[in-house]
Amino acid sequence: MAGKNDKKADASTGQPIHVVDYIVQRLADEGITDCFGVPGDYAFPVCDAIARSPKVRWVGCSNELNAAYAADGYARVRGAAMLSTTFAVGELSAINGVMGAKAERSLVYHVVGMPSYQNQRLRKVMHHTFGDGAFDNVIPLSAGAACTHAVITPENCMIEMERVIAEARRNNQPAYIVVPSDYALTPVMWTEVQRATLQSNEPSLAKAIAAIADHLSRAKSVVALPAFTLSRLGLQNEARRVIEALGCPYATTAMEKCIIDESHPQFAGMYAGAVTEKETKRIVEEAEVVLDLGGVSLNDENTAAFSGQIDPARFVSIELNDVRIGDRVFTNVRLADVLAELAKLKPLAQRYQRAEAAAPRLPGKPSDKITMEALYPRYAAFIQPGDNVVLESGSTSFGIPPMQLADNVQVHIQMLWGSIGWATGAALGVALADPKRRTLLFTGEGSHQLTANEIGNMGRWGAKPIIFVLNNDGYMVERALEQYPDWTYNDLAKWRYADLPKALGCADWFTARVETLGELDAALKAARANTAGAYIEVIGGRMDMPLGLSYAHSRLNQLYGAAP
Repeated sequence: MAGKNDKKADASTGQPIHVVDYIVQRLADEGITDCFGVPGDYAFPVCDAIARSPKVRWVGCSNELNAAYAADGYARVRGAAMLSTTFAVGELSAINGVMGAKAERSLVYHVVGMPSYQNQRLRKVMHHTFGDGAFDNVIPLSAGAACTHAVITPENCMIEMERVIAEARRNNQPAYIVVPSDYALTPVMWTEVQRATLQSNEPSLAKAIAAIADHLSRAKSVVALPAFTLSRLGLQNEARRVIEALGCPYATTAMEKCIIDESHPQFAGMYAGAVTEKETKRIVEEAEVVLDLGGVSLNDENTAAFSGQIDPARFVSIELNDVRIGDRVFTNVRLADVLAELAKLKPLAQRYQRAEAAAPRLPGKPSDKITMEALYPRYAAFIQPGDNVVLESGSTSFGIPPMQLADNVQVHIQMLWGSIGWATGAALGVALADPKRRTLLFTGEGSHQLTANEIGNMGRWGAKPIIFVLNNDGYMVERALEQYPDWTYNDLAKWRYADLPKALGCADWFTARVETLGELDAALKAARANTAGAYIEVIGGRMDMPLGLSYAHSRLNQLYGAAP
């Protein structure tokens, strides 16, 4: 056994491994092959280690916020992602994106290079600080955006990396890893460590399963709500097996769109509070037991401003690390283990079988102007099996989810955190995480203006998305929720969106600006046929909005009175 103070050597070179190289190698072991970021002098050791790494590619982004969004998107597909920023100015620019990942359980390892320990000890007046010799005032801010954090030294490197990775995996949320620049280039001090495995407490698991089984056996009706966390952990098939074993119907909110194929005979539809289809609403809200598989989020965006009528007392909630039934909580049980045991239960008294739905129609004539009623069915028909779909937090996130989509489609949406601009950055991460799938980005021009510069990096790094930008002359979602929609703060600069790809270096992309349904149909066909990226600017009506937004608009008018 090696002694504690022996230097750990790289097996391929026989040379000691520096702290920063160990960090990169250890994260590569978690299945990460790309690191998103923006370089900075304090982070140069991190950037250099990634450049040296045979396993991890550096993916430079236009700014740190975009990089955080891209890392979030990547983690949703791969299970984990790496983000690199420099001290203070860089990490704080990224913090909104990291917080969104925390809110929606997307595992991002945020690695930050900070000023050297020597300069910290001497309280030097350094750039990216307040000039007061203090260096610890930023760490609590970034640590608050993560579920765990560590300041890495040569002595604690191996132990702390295992602790941080285990805790991040347990919560499936971001981890914040800080390394002073001089420590980063110091050899790791060898320490015996064991990689943690996340396992349930067997007695607690047995009690939880028995309690769930008893609760289900006494219920006259059960509905399952598979949660977005299932896709973060890659447990969609395990959840499907539970639903099939029980024979109960299941519904999803917008956050879980397509988490299980919507052609499944037990799919009861999408639940969205008061705007839910009548039969789906009855199934969900009248069920004696609501089986929450993963910790569903019935937030205001998912439920049309809390317009749902589900009694919380009816929930059986199976979350990442515990099970809750009423006032009973069974701790130290992992979601994957609970699902595996539930799939062994006997089916309920009657297996649910949904009625066949009529084939959707594509309304409108080729000469008609584009309306939301005609647009979203066309989007749904355009989405093919194997597509990755990224939806912006805006009118699109209310328009596409009610549409039934093809099987084997993955939908990525930030419904809870709801940071506008997220989807464009996330689409880069999604596209690079799974290049075999075609990535489709649906966004509005208000959100797009925040992060549109990331289009250049899509072309730079070989992503080939199809991007749809809905141009309805301003912040549609804000106008929909606003008592005074015509106030000037909902206006935008009038960009020529279809010209952006060429200006940002994507000269081989197909681009179009469409105003009629005929132009849209032709552009959809050309975009799918193009082997490079595609970008379509869709002109919509200024106050033409999908049903969910229309409901929110009318509800606010009822509450506050019609805008003058």
